[in-house]
Parts: sequence; C-alpha cells; structure tokens
Amino acid sequence: MDKSTFEERKVINGSMHGSLKHDSAHKHVTGAADYIDDLPEPAGLLHGALGLSDRAHAEIAGIDLSAVKAYPGVVWVFTAKDIPGLNDTSSNGMHDEPLLADAKVEFHGQPIFAVIAETRDAARRAARLAKIDYRDLPHWSDIDGALANGAPLVYEPMTLKRGEPETEMANAKHRIKAQMRIGGQEHFYLESHIAMAIPGEDDEVAVWSSTQHPSEIQHIVGHVLNIPSNAVTVNVRRMGGGFGGKETQGNQFAALAAVAAKKLGRAIKFRPDRDEDMAATGKRHDFLVDYEIGFDDDGRIHAVDATYAARCGFSSDLSGPVTDRALFHADSSYFYPHVHLVSKPLKTHTVSNTAFRGFGGPQGMVGGERFIEEIAYALGKDPLEVRRANFYGQPGSGRTLTPYHQEVEDNIIHRIVDELEEASDYQARRSAIMEFNRSSRFIRKGIALTPVKFGISFTMTAFNQAGALVHIYQDGSIHLNHGGTEMGQGLYTKVAQVLADSFQVDIDRVKITATTTGKVPNTSATAASSGSDLNGMAAFDAARQIKERLIAFAVEKWSVAAEEIQFLPNRVRVGEMEIAFPDFIRQAYFARVQLSAAGFYKTPKIHWDRKAGRGTPFYYFSYGAACSEVSIDTLTGEYLVDRTDILHDVGRSLNPAIDIGQVEGAFVQGMGWLTTEELWWDNKGRLRTHAPSTYKIPLASDRPKIFKVRLAEWSENAEATIGRSKAVGEPPFMLSISVLEALSMAVASVADYRVCPRLDAPATPERVLMAVERLKGM
Repeated sequence: MDKSTFEERKVINGSMHGSLKHDSAHKHVTGAADYIDDLPEPAGLLHGALGLSDRAHAEIAGIDLSAVKAYPGVVWVFTAKDIPGLNDTSSNGMHDEPLLADAKVEFHGQPIFAVIAETRDAARRAARLAKIDYRDLPHWSDIDGALANGAPLVYEPMTLKRGEPETEMANAKHRIKAQMRIGGQEHFYLESHIAMAIPGEDDEVAVWSSTQHPSEIQHIVGHVLNIPSNAVTVNVRRMGGGFGGKETQGNQFAALAAVAAKKLGRAIKFRPDRDEDMAATGKRHDFLVDYEIGFDDDGRIHAVDATYAARCGFSSDLSGPVTDRALFHADSSYFYPHVHLVSKPLKTHTVSNTAFRGFGGPQGMVGGERFIEEIAYALGKDPLEVRRANFYGQPGSGRTLTPYHQEVEDNIIHRIVDELEEASDYQARRSAIMEFNRSSRFIRKGIALTPVKFGISFTMTAFNQAGALVHIYQDGSIHLNHGGTEMGQGLYTKVAQVLADSFQVDIDRVKITATTTGKVPNTSATAASSGSDLNGMAAFDAARQIKERLIAFAVEKWSVAAEEIQFLPNRVRVGEMEIAFPDFIRQAYFARVQLSAAGFYKTPKIHWDRKAGRGTPFYYFSYGAACSEVSIDTLTGEYLVDRTDILHDVGRSLNPAIDIGQVEGAFVQGMGWLTTEELWWDNKGRLRTHAPSTYKIPLASDRPKIFKVRLAEWSENAEATIGRSKAVGEPPFMLSISVLEALSMAVASVADYRVCPRLDAPATPERVLMAVERLKGM
C-alpha cells in the first residue's frame, strides 16, 4: 500500500461514518472539561439563591423578608414586583409560568423571591429566613386527585382516530378493558442547572447557561428585562447531561441571573444544589392509561380505544407536545385497524413536568406493549407471536397507516426482530426458562423480545430547521459553529466529522466552538433526536457553498473544467496537479474568495394538522429490538437483569462508537425509569424523593450481566438525511421495555401464565412482590 492510499484511507476512516472518540472524552475523564462552574469567576461576582414556597397551593397573605435582607453578605433581595419586564418564563406563549410567584403559589418548592449575596452559602442561608403567611387552598398532586377534583387541562387535548372504533369494538371476538399506571422520572443530570450573567453596556447582557435551547433563553431573558433579543447573547460550550431537563427548565435561572446582573451592574451566578434542583424543576410525565382492546383468536388487534391522562404540574410547559407524542407512539410497532386515542394533560399542584428523553413516546409505547401482553396471556400465546401478528406491513399490504394517517413506508421491524430472535437464541432460551420455572420454588425467570418504532422530527413543524456558520482561515484551519448544544451525546464530534468529510481534511483541522446566539440565530432546541440530522445538514450546506466558490476559483485560475477539480485527503486535485489544502486555501484568499458561509437546513416533507389529527409529523422512523432475561425472588420481589441483546437501527451510522454508547446509555436509563426510579409526593404536596438518598437511579452494577449491543449495519436511511444516518438519542430508550415485559413473564409464571400480571411502572421490588402475591391467589 503506497503512502497516498494509506493517507486517503486514514481520512475517510477519521471523518464521516468513522468511529472517532468524543472530542471531549479525554477531558471528561481527567476533569479538564470546563463547565460553567469551572470558568474563571469575574471580579465582583455575586451568587444567587431561590426562596421557595413550603405550600402546594396557597395564596400569599403576607411576606416578611427583613431577616433575609439583614443577613450578613446579602446585597439584594427581589420579588416579582422588581422584574422590569414580563414576569413569565413559559416556553409556549401561554404566560402561565411566572418567574417568581406573586399572589399565589401552585406547587411546593415554587420560587417566590431570590437572594443575591457575596457568597453562595450566605445567599442560601439567608433564603431560609423568610416569614411568609399563606391562605391554604385545595391541592392535588397526582392524576387520581386531579380526576377526582375535576382538574382543568393545562393544554387542549388531542384526539387521533381512524376507522370506526365506536362500532367495531363490539364486533371483536375478544375484548379486554383495563388500566395501567406509568411513573415519571427525574433527569438526574450530573451537572445541575446553572447560569451566570454578566452585564454589558447599554441594555446588553451576556449569559452562560446550561441549556439545550440557547435561543429560548435569549428570548426569555429579553422578555423579563424588556429588551430586544439582539441585546442578549447566550453561550453554551457543554452541559453535564440534559436528557430534556434543560430544554425549558434553565429559563428561570438564566432570567434571575440576568435581572440581578442588570440591576446591580455585577456578574451573577445561580447554581442550586441537588435538592433544590429536584424540587424546583420538572420531570418526566407520569401517565394513567385507560384502555379497551378488541382482538381475534389469532391475537390480531381489531380495535383500540385508549385515554392517556398525564400529571402535567401547575403549568403547560411542554405538556401539550409531550402528551401528543404519547399518542403518536401508542401504536408502538403495530397496526390498529380501528383506533381512538385521546390525551388528557391534567393540571396538578406539582412542579410543571417537562421534556425527557423520548418526550412522551416511551409512555405511549409502554401502553402499546401492554395491549400485546394482555392479548398474549388471554390466548395463552408467546407475546412475540402476538407482536408479529400485529406488526405494520410493507407498502401495499393495507397495514401501513398509523392512527395519525401517516404511511409507514420504511418498515424494517420484521427483519430487525427476526435477526435478533436468532442471534439471542430467544426460542430455546424461552423454552429453557419455562422448564426452569416449573421446578424452581422461589426464583422465577422471564424473557421478552420487544420492538421499537420511533418517529423522528419535532411535531411542531417550525422547529425542524437549523443553521451553521463555517469559516476557513488562511492556514486551512476550519472554524465550526452551529445551533446544536453538546450535553455529552457527541453532537459536536459528529458535525465536525461531516465538515471534515466535506473538505476531506483531518478531523483535528476542524475547531469546534461553543454554541452562541451571537453566531447562529433562531435555533431550535437540541431535542427530538434531531441534533445531528438538522445541524449536520446545515454544516454540510455551509461547506457546499464554500466548495462551490473554491471550485469556481480553481476553474478560473487554472483554466480547467469543474469536473477536473477533486477534494482528496488533505489536498485538492486540479487537473493533473495536486495542491495541499492549506496552500489551496491561501491562494483562494489572495484571489479574494469568500471563505465563510452560513448554512441552513429545513426538514422536507413534514406537515401536521393537530386539530384534524392528520398529517406527516415524522420524516422517518428509527427501529430497534431488545431481548432481555431476568430473575426474580418471589419471596422479596428483588430481581436481576441477567442478559440483554440489542439490535438497533441508526441507518448508516455517522459514528458507530458514539452511537453504540448512546444505545447502551439510553437502555440503562430507560431500565431505571421502568424499575427503580420512583417519584413520590406526600399528602402535603412535598416531593420526598429529592436526593440520591431517596431516589434510586441505576448503578453500574444494575446493568445486564451480559450486555450485547449491535447496530444494524445493513440499514441505510431511505430519506436524504446526513450521510443516510438515523437519529440515535431517544429511540433506544424504549428498548428497556423488554425488561418490564420480562419481569412480567417471571411474575406470570406464579399463576402458570394464565393471567396478565398488569405490572405497573416502575416495577420496583415492592410492586413485583405485590404482583406475585396477588397472582398466588389466582
């Protein structure tokens, strides 16, 4: 192999579709990665703390802050009346989420005032000295309480309907009517919320925020200060995790810091501790699903009627889109000939729930898999057999239309499941497990193979756009900036790979820079698994513009045809000669070629009519499947996840190493949601699971003892995405449903698989034990 061939192979492997390490991986493990709290503190920096309510629902009858103001080191204490602009941080224009509560509080832990002091400790201690008089009002903190009290909805409900479910349900040979509870989840990012604001001249303010949505922070700060967006610059280099919890929830901390910074003319930092962060910020929505399903002797679904009620908290936040997406995924991977689905986003006196990885899709999908489970136990069939009987078909089969009237045109779930069934040896292991359960007195095992079909795109069509800014400097080095944010998922690395591939240069020639609203405006949140799709294509567009100018320059300078110009690894071929990339760029600069471009991308084909419940909200679907095996102790309800095999579809992966990491992490996080992570409010509306001591995320020791993850390397996106890849952030989260289903089978063995255990989530050891005891009596 000659030197040029080796160099060419090196660049191709080191750019798009190559398994490159995360650009900050070495910094993460050595502690060298700078987060906001690691930045050098500006001279005169002051610290902020929140004054939180200790009532779930009450009028504020009186407030005495004299002791707070008198505490040593306190510089300023402010309330709602001190906000110069709009006292609102709502992300959807409904103006139902005050920055600071004024006349009334609507959840325990709601911010009422803020303290600014010389030290963080002084601010926190002073905040606890307030004397507030309340007139208590009726409150409810869960879905049952909301339903019993006729609670209002925080957002207009959505209905999806196809066929004639009203009449066709009665025509089904078998019918089951039941209910399922699905718990919420705390994001538990490693870095809690944090914001630092530095005042500038005139009306300007610069904000450093741990946020997935810098443009929204920019807008909110502008509204709160009553200044235009062009006066606010928001910067984000990286977050220590986000998972959706930093899509809207960072608004209040950034806005409070900005208000104080402009008032006092000094830099301000807000960093709540873990307890305050968990009490004052939103979580995954928990759901109560009431369902009726009709089916035939073969287990094929004929009709579905289901209502998805959600605990949304005191304000709307993102509850409308979250409950919408739950309905979009209530079909899981299955065709429902006749279907009626309704969302019910209920107001509760708890912190307003928000985005979380999957954004309602996991809750909808868990409900859909419960339908399959009900049918399987009612008919005495293997749930996998029932799943296959109900899968969406191929185009022309008459079984491709979703409840929202989008055709499933890219269906590969059959192949995914078939390959995983064989690779995991599912059938033989299931037979062995059933044999084991017949003779085992206390330990029972279960196994389940579950599919994933997840729609990719923001369901709000306008959010499906992105921008990127690319500069090439005279020495051939490249500067990249785009609207996506890095929360550990490797987005910066992937987009840099796109750029390196476009110009055929080594990845280390591309400088990744912090996301800032001062470079790329009007960006969408890094959410909905769209970060690589949108920002990768925007960067590709910027590269295309610059390359077109460079080709035109070369055509004119060397009198060659455009077809004779080729970008090769670290060099450019022009006719018969080759020029090193830096030399080529330098010559273009002296010829006054513009070496900068703003790229833009908007997702094609998508449209959505929410009122009609019809459209094409998703550009494509991502698929996957997981097979999990568990063991439970029927005396205690404790269990182990013995083995998990995963086959997941990411199209033609932009970076297989990063994508496999995303699949593994999503699965374990989803497993935590469905097994150990339980949110609990007491009868006073206080969140009692507000710290690691009371809220149990999975540990490394909780992961499957045997954990095999493969990407479907044969898959390639049928749509023109960047590099024909598919999204990877959210879809693999739902692979964890296989653990819940496997636990259900283990419990069902107690009653010889005759009864659906109806195991609610999270399936904590207590719930598993109660289900075992319940089935023993059947």
